[in-house]
Amino acid sequence: MNAIIVDKVSKRFRIPAKKKTTMFQYVVGFMKRQYNYEELWALKDVSFVLKRGETFGIIGKNGSGKTTLMKILAKVMYPDTGSVTVNGKVAAFLGLGVGFQPELSARDNVYLYSSILGIGRRVAREKYDAIFDFAELKQFENVRLKNFSSGMTMRLAFATAVHVELDTMLLDEVLAVGDEAFQKKCIDKINEFREQGKTIVFVSHNLQAVRNLCQRSMLLHNGRIVSLGDTEGVIKEYQALRS
Repeated sequence: MNAIIVDKVSKRFRIPAKKKTTMFQYVVGFMKRQYNYEELWALKDVSFVLKRGETFGIIGKNGSGKTTLMKILAKVMYPDTGSVTVNGKVAAFLGLGVGFQPELSARDNVYLYSSILGIGRRVAREKYDAIFDFAELKQFENVRLKNFSSGMTMRLAFATAVHVELDTMLLDEVLAVGDEAFQKKCIDKINEFREQGKTIVFVSHNLQAVRNLCQRSMLLHNGRIVSLGDTEGVIKEYQALRS
């Protein structure tokens, strides 16, 4: 069964073409209804299919459309054209603490994030100690999240998600934050998910991690698919593109 189907997805953003620097320019522009925008196609006609249990890498330069695609897969934003189907329960790591509330304690955020992932409070209580042990944050469970570092926030988010039953994980640079020891724990957990037959979409600039984790990969450049297939071949095309 297919886990993810992306069919001819395109996403466009409108960017102000000329910056107005004076109040007079703002007023004149407003009165004349002159709004100058440039169109930026973050994604253009992107199509691919992932089977359930596949670990799939997405690579490319900054600005190539990787994070936009991940946000569309997570339904944080929607495409202008095309369609996306994602089957099963999904957890997405698209930024530090997405879904968290900085004014709440780490304890309350674990229950909040669990509910966002569709996990009941009883199950969250059962997993509570394991979550904080994995994140190595037990002594900070009553601290408000706004006092956490970015690394601590990511550790808590990752630890919460991997201790609930999921079908698909969307990981955008999850290994970019945290020390080497925690990164190893993350990779071990990702490998555990792979062995359980879960679907993983992995975005990273760490090409060795992509090699180690992903059977297939996709190279995006200026919002378009340049290469899709065997990971080693895709990485070679990426390296040639960068040279």
